[in-house]
Amino acid sequence: MKNMNIWARCFLLLVLVVGVAACASTSKQSGTGEYIDDSVITTKVKSQLAADDFLRSFEISVETYKGVVQLSGFVDNQALIAKAGEIARDVQGVVSVKNNLIVKK
Repeated sequence: MKNMNIWARCFLLLVLVVGVAACASTSKQSGTGEYIDDSVITTKVKSQLAADDFLRSFEISVETYKGVVQLSGFVDNQALIAKAGEIARDVQGVVSVKNNLIVKK
């Protein structure tokens, strides 16, 4: 009976270690916590862009991976590209911004 109890504890410990390791991030894949943080950052950036009087009329795509925000879409001028990048940088948790917005002609 004692032997069975030791094996059960070892098995439980192994399951716990594997479970924690499965949620860890790698260089190519974000962990569960990072994914949630990234989705919060994306939501905050989108809401800040939608709140801006000049940028709300443009369809700007926002994606976040490990705190790096990527903006893509089309706007009317260079000043709006700079403004969107500035808004994204001001959101808490943003590590950097890849501003791929393009001026439409």
